[in-house]
Amino acid sequence: MYGQTPWAGRRGPASLAPVSALTAMRSRRFLTTSWPWRSLAFLVTSVPLIVVTAVPLGLFAAPWIILIRRLTTGRTDALEALLLLIAGAILLVGLGPYVAWPLARLEQRRLRIADSRLLRLSPSRWRRFAYAVLLVTAVPVVYGVLAVIEILVVVLALSPLLVDDGPISFAVLTIASPGQAVPYAIVGVVALVAMPYLIVATAGAHAAAARALLHTGSGEELRAELVEVSQSRARLADAFEAERRRIERDLHDGAQQKLVGLTLQLGLAQLDLPDDSPASGPVATAHKQAKELMEELRELIHGIRPQVLTDLGLPAALRDLAGQAPIPVQVHAELPSRPPEHVEATAYFVVAEALANVAKHSGATTAVVEARESKGRLIVEVRDDGRGGADPDRGTGLTGLADRAAVAEGRMLLASPPGGPTKVRVELPWTS
Repeated sequence: MYGQTPWAGRRGPASLAPVSALTAMRSRRFLTTSWPWRSLAFLVTSVPLIVVTAVPLGLFAAPWIILIRRLTTGRTDALEALLLLIAGAILLVGLGPYVAWPLARLEQRRLRIADSRLLRLSPSRWRRFAYAVLLVTAVPVVYGVLAVIEILVVVLALSPLLVDDGPISFAVLTIASPGQAVPYAIVGVVALVAMPYLIVATAGAHAAAARALLHTGSGEELRAELVEVSQSRARLADAFEAERRRIERDLHDGAQQKLVGLTLQLGLAQLDLPDDSPASGPVATAHKQAKELMEELRELIHGIRPQVLTDLGLPAALRDLAGQAPIPVQVHAELPSRPPEHVEATAYFVVAEALANVAKHSGATTAVVEARESKGRLIVEVRDDGRGGADPDRGTGLTGLADRAAVAEGRMLLASPPGGPTKVRVELPWTS
């Protein structure tokens, strides 16, 4: 079954590299990346920020603290309790947002440690104030639990050494000898391996909560930005296609025709020269080189936009590609009509690159190419019987395929389990 690649459409809706601590945990190479250290730095730098924020907010909440103490000792009356309650509310609501504003500005920069996405601060002062309250209430509790777990894991891992100084007690558990400590030490060492995940999960959850409260909630602004990005991408794609057609036309009608004329002139000169003439050899060499250059230029023009694609359409161009492949390739392409030029060109070059990957990396003996229309979309699929395990990190061109599909407002999906088969599927909008 197909699954959309997390790197499809790089620099578009999704990204090849993880953008936050939480998404980084899904990577198989997570422990070798910088995310565990970035997450640890985020947690460590949060501590002084919590303290600095807690001091003024604690002063503003002093009436409430006094009220709680009076209530627990039973030394207050209703009027005094009401006055303290109102005084605390006025101080917190009136002055708290002034503390939350510089905090939000600082978090806008610091949050990049655990979440590399741009944070647009919300104009709502109450959302900033809510984050400040969260930072000095719930966050210290979570960090405290994390610290206790880390200390416990370290003590377990070192228990065979620590027990020499006396028994180690954990509530109902007591370790009295090195032999008794060995199983707990093994558990502690295993738990140490999992600690980076716990650290990153904590930092990621903190960053996600901060982003949820501090990021702008203007749906209209986000929609406007998305529309502008889509329009810009469409304009760039159209400009690129137009420029490619111009280069192809200039090469075909200009450079290629002049080179053909030069080749004919050299051929005629070679015929007019006697075989024993001193100029016969150089002219023959120049004639041969001109023909080779003309063949290379023809291949270059074909790579820009093959003439068969322009004249006969995508099905014929795909069959032409299959005929040039070093392994047998079956083509099943029946389309009701010709899609737009840029969609047709995108589909062609995706298949060309996919077949090149098959020949270079897969070890396949056969491949199948399918192209069809379904629900207003052009579906192109390339399958092979190779070894599978396609990985964009190994430079197999898969990221380029995803980028090309994204520019045409489509998407690429990949299934390539170890042992094969590999299936590359591209879905493109049929209409412009």
